[in-house]
Amino acid sequence: MAVTDTRNEAPRVGGVEVRSIDYVPLDERHGKLSDLGPLWFMSNAQIATLAVGLISITTGGNLIWSLIAIVSGTLIGTFFMAFHSAQGPQLGLPQMIQSRPQFGYIGALLVWLFAYVQYAGFNVFNTVLAGQGLSVTIHGSQKVWIIVATALAFVIAVFGYDLIHRFERYLTYSFLLVFGIFTIGALVTLHFPAGSFALGDFHWTPFLAQFGVVAGYQISWAIYVSDYSRYLPPDVTVRKTFYWTYWGSALGAIWLMCLGTILASAIKTGDVFDTIKAIDIAGDKVFTGFGAVVLIFSALGLISVTALNMYGGSLTLISAIDSFRKVRPTLTVRIVTIAVTAVLSLVGALAASENFLTNFSNFLLLVLYLFIPWTAVNLVDYFIVRRGHYAIAEIFNPRGMYGRWGWRGIVAYLVAFAAMVPFFSTGLFTGFVAKDLGGADISLFIGLPIAAGLYYLFARTIDVAGETRIAQAEQAELEEAARRHEALGA
Repeated sequence: MAVTDTRNEAPRVGGVEVRSIDYVPLDERHGKLSDLGPLWFMSNAQIATLAVGLISITTGGNLIWSLIAIVSGTLIGTFFMAFHSAQGPQLGLPQMIQSRPQFGYIGALLVWLFAYVQYAGFNVFNTVLAGQGLSVTIHGSQKVWIIVATALAFVIAVFGYDLIHRFERYLTYSFLLVFGIFTIGALVTLHFPAGSFALGDFHWTPFLAQFGVVAGYQISWAIYVSDYSRYLPPDVTVRKTFYWTYWGSALGAIWLMCLGTILASAIKTGDVFDTIKAIDIAGDKVFTGFGAVVLIFSALGLISVTALNMYGGSLTLISAIDSFRKVRPTLTVRIVTIAVTAVLSLVGALAASENFLTNFSNFLLLVLYLFIPWTAVNLVDYFIVRRGHYAIAEIFNPRGMYGRWGWRGIVAYLVAFAAMVPFFSTGLFTGFVAKDLGGADISLFIGLPIAAGLYYLFARTIDVAGETRIAQAEQAELEEAARRHEALGA
C-alpha cells in the first residue's frame, strides 16, 4: 500500500510516485506556489536554452537587436505558457489529458502525438549537449556520457514529482553562483565587434527568426506546466500561480538566451558556432579551468530537464494508450512508459548528426507551429468558455459527454495550422508569404487569433451550465475513486 504524507509529498511506493494521469484528490495536495519559481527558472537555465539565443547572430543580425528579439519573444511566449500552470491546481490533472474536452477522447491523440515527439526530440538535443560537455571536460566517449545522462534522468523521473521539484530547487541555488560568476566574467572579458549595439543596423529576417524561435521555445513549455502544479491545493489563485510560473520561466530564458547571443557575437569557434567550445573558451577567460566547471554544472541542468521530458512523455504516452484501451495508471505503467521514452530518446541521441544548431532551430520552429493552435484552443476553452469547470470523471470516460471526437477543437486547430503554412520560414520549408517578406516569419500572429476566434465561435453551442452541474455532482465520487486507487498501490 502507498505510504502517504499529505503535508509534504505525493503518495509513493518505496519512495516512487504512484500517480500519473489520474486525478489528485484534495487530501494529497501539498507544496507551495513558490516551488514553481525555481522549477521553471531551472528548466530554462540550461545550455539547450542558451543555444536558442544563437539564431539571430548566426543569420546576420547584430547583438542589440538579437537581445531585443529574445526579451520580447520570451515575454510574449511565456505569457501563454504560464496561464496553463493555473489549470493544474484547479483540475488536479496533468496537462495533456486536459485536451480531451476540446479535442475529444480519441481526437486528443492529434496533439498528444506532437507532444510526445517534442518530449523525445528535446531529450535528443539535451543528452547530446550533456554528452559533449562531459566528454570535453571529464573526457571519455561522448556516447558513454549520453547513456550516463539518460540513466540519471531516468532515475529522477521514476521517483517523480517531489524529487523533480527538490532537485530543481537545489540546482537553482548552484546556478545563481556558477552562472552569475560566468556571466559577469564574460561581460568583462569578451570583446564585441563594431556595430554590435547599432540600433540603425536592423534586419527583419534575423530579428523575426530569433523572435519566433524564442516564442516557440517558451510556448513549447505549455504542454508541461500542469504536470508540475497539479499537486498544489486548489485554493491557490490563478494570478499567483501565473506570476510564479511566468517570472521563473521568463527570467531563466532571458538570462541564458541573452548569454548565448553574447557568446555567439564575441567568440568565433569555426564555420559553425560550437556552443560547448564557446562556453569553455569564455569560462577560461574568467580563470583557467572555470570553463570545465561551467560545462560540468551545465550537464546537471541538462539531466534535470531531460528528467522533466521523460516524466511528461510518460504521462502523454499513458494518455495515448488509454485512448485505445482503458489503463489503470499503476506504478508499473509509470516505470515502463518512462523507460520507453528514455530508450527512444537515447537511440536518437546516439544517432544524432553533427549539424546540431541547424537541426535544433528547425525543430524549435516545428514545435512553435504545432502548438500555437493548441495553446489558443486550450486556453480559450479553460478561461473563457468553460471557466475551469470540467467533469473530471467524464474526461476518462470513452463514451462520456466530451465525445470521442471534439470537432470544435480539431477544426479550429487544423484551420489555424493551414492558415499558418504560407508564413512558415525554416531551413526545410518557406511559405510563399514568408518568401515575399524576405524570409520573415510572422506565423505566430496568424495561428493564435484564428484558432482562438474559431474555437470561441464554435463553442457557443456548448451547454456549459449543464456540464458544470455534472462536475459538481460527481466531486465526492471522484475523491473516493482517487483514494481507492491509492489503496491499490502499484
